[in-house]
Amino acid sequence: MKKSKNMNRGAAILSVIFVLLFFILFGRFFYIQATGTVDGQVLAVKAKEKYEKKRMLEARRGQILDQKGNVLAEDTVTYTLVAVLDEKMTTDPDHPNHVVDPEETAEKLAPILGMKQKEIEAILKKDKFQVEFGEKGRNISFAKKQQIEKLKLPGIGFIRDTKRFYPNGKFASYVIGYAKRDEKTGKTTGQLGIEKSLDKYLQETDGYVIYESDRSGYKLPGSKDKIVTPNNGADVYLTIDQKIQTFLEDALNEAEKQYQPTKMIGIVADPKTGKILAMSQRPSFDPNERDIQNFYNDAVSYRFEPGSTMKIFTLAAAVNEGVYNGNEKYKSGMYKVKGASPIYDHNNVGWGTITFDEAVQRSSNVGFAILAHKKIGLERFYQYLNRFGFLEKTGIDLPNEENSKLNYKWERDKISTAFGQASAFTPIQLVQAATAIANDGKMMKPYVIDKIVDPDTNRVLKKTEPSVEGEPITKETAAKTLDILETVVTSEHGTGKPFQIPGYHIAGKTGTAQIAGEGGRYLTGRENYVFSFLGMAPKENPELIVYVAVQQPKLKPTETGSAPVSMIFKSVMKNSLEYLKIEPTTAAAKEEKNVKNEKEVGVSLPEYKGQQVQQAVQELEKQQIQPIVLGGGATVTSQYPSATSRVIQREKVFLLTDGAVKMPNISGWSLRDVMKLCSIMELELKYEGSGYVNAQNIKPGTEIRKGDQLTIKLKKPK
Repeated sequence: MKKSKNMNRGAAILSVIFVLLFFILFGRFFYIQATGTVDGQVLAVKAKEKYEKKRMLEARRGQILDQKGNVLAEDTVTYTLVAVLDEKMTTDPDHPNHVVDPEETAEKLAPILGMKQKEIEAILKKDKFQVEFGEKGRNISFAKKQQIEKLKLPGIGFIRDTKRFYPNGKFASYVIGYAKRDEKTGKTTGQLGIEKSLDKYLQETDGYVIYESDRSGYKLPGSKDKIVTPNNGADVYLTIDQKIQTFLEDALNEAEKQYQPTKMIGIVADPKTGKILAMSQRPSFDPNERDIQNFYNDAVSYRFEPGSTMKIFTLAAAVNEGVYNGNEKYKSGMYKVKGASPIYDHNNVGWGTITFDEAVQRSSNVGFAILAHKKIGLERFYQYLNRFGFLEKTGIDLPNEENSKLNYKWERDKISTAFGQASAFTPIQLVQAATAIANDGKMMKPYVIDKIVDPDTNRVLKKTEPSVEGEPITKETAAKTLDILETVVTSEHGTGKPFQIPGYHIAGKTGTAQIAGEGGRYLTGRENYVFSFLGMAPKENPELIVYVAVQQPKLKPTETGSAPVSMIFKSVMKNSLEYLKIEPTTAAAKEEKNVKNEKEVGVSLPEYKGQQVQQAVQELEKQQIQPIVLGGGATVTSQYPSATSRVIQREKVFLLTDGAVKMPNISGWSLRDVMKLCSIMELELKYEGSGYVNAQNIKPGTEIRKGDQLTIKLKKPK
């Protein structure tokens, strides 16, 4: 009986406990239903987190392209090499998912990654789940990824990534600049040049898609997706012409190799519009490697006393004022300035009594001192400095442009400014002023950005139109100034004789600028100058302005400062004029036949079209010129360079014949030679690096047709 009472009491207690638990649970459910929260967390949100998935939609940074759409900077897919070291990742010993043999893996990876075997072994023996291989294991190309995958190494895998890639290497580097990825944020931002100044246009915004999924992550049928589309960065088209820029880069490379100057600057501009077609400097850098010595674009940020190139504008001012008489004579050698040291000609003694035309040709400081001081007047000359844009920045669409430094307080400094001393200007200011001489008196504002385009809609976001910044001189003055400047190149006494280009009339002026050393004193010695040339061609209707400056080159005892400058100028100007299909003038072509030193300036090509291939080849080989025959026909149907073009010994001349054309082996060719091949065959050229060809995508012997894409890799010789 007692046992029965105890059982009843226990049952009652259990009933009470169950009732209490029921009410507690019921209350809890009621609370959750009413509030939708548990422990302060909203259940709807937690459910959404569990069953809603978000996937990133990657956008790309805008491309930078030349005026014809050739890519100069772009995002490209790369890979990061990783190794899984945790043995737990392997479930089937016959198919391991981790690195089984570190020694063998290291031995096979070392030559591909360019790392030491022991270095890789140390990485693969770390007590970690997964490891990377440092800098050598990042930014791996697709081709190298395939090479590694063929090894079938257990535990070796890849993470897909993107990086900013500059396919041409050291090419307009200070114009384009570079962009760098922040490893913490993963965001790529511009650090220099156009990449930095137009970062707000180039910058991309990733999108995403949110969808409902099951517990395994698979998208549910009928899921109401939320999509935010990615916003690609805008594409920036520059005024740079890839081929003209290549002519400039190649010429600077050659001069750098031969003369080892401390600094070089080159600019090519269209005087009709102000477009900058090419701009470069040395030292330069490869934006893929960012081996930077100087963070400034010297063409716009480096001001210096320009030397006698400044005489172009003093001459134009005198002509425009009607005070220039080329036949008038004066006594050269020395010009006295009241209360200051005299002004001397560059040879210190002058050439006796000469005409003002001869003053221009010989680059007489005294002659130009008289023009500025006595003929024009120093206050009036100041007005011309202003009219030619020398008192303010050009406003070119590049960052960090420097302004001039005008020393115009003392009379001697005012006079010296007229022949390129005392005051300092930037190369881009000189080029802008020169557009007035080459463009019928109209001075054009220089610019580098052609247009900015939305790549998704093709809508033009921004377009630069040519802008006339002033008319400092008349059309008649411009024409007369060009005529006089041509004599600097053609006359017996002209300092510009080394700048002659047979077949074209060149107008221009040399410059030899002094360099200030410590304590403000000028450096001495025959090499301690900035040697330069500002030239325009063809003189009859200039299509190009080319400015070249070379600082402190290492010259041979028999060479003058014009040697490296003319080497660059002639190569760039001649190749650019031919590329633009600007025909030599008839008069200049006749003069070309009278050039005596054939070995120095080369030979004029005859017309080979219609001739037998064998005969044309024999004629070229006799002149020690290398013929490249394209096609299997017996008759020449086309040639490059064209007839009347001048070529030097060992230069390649392409002869196109009938029949199928097979790709030649271009290993070891220069970029210029490859461009010739692409011109005659109308191939689309893409290249990477600098130097000479060491890889080509079209194998030798493969048939090629118009429009085919030729991709090459260039490498500098060791």
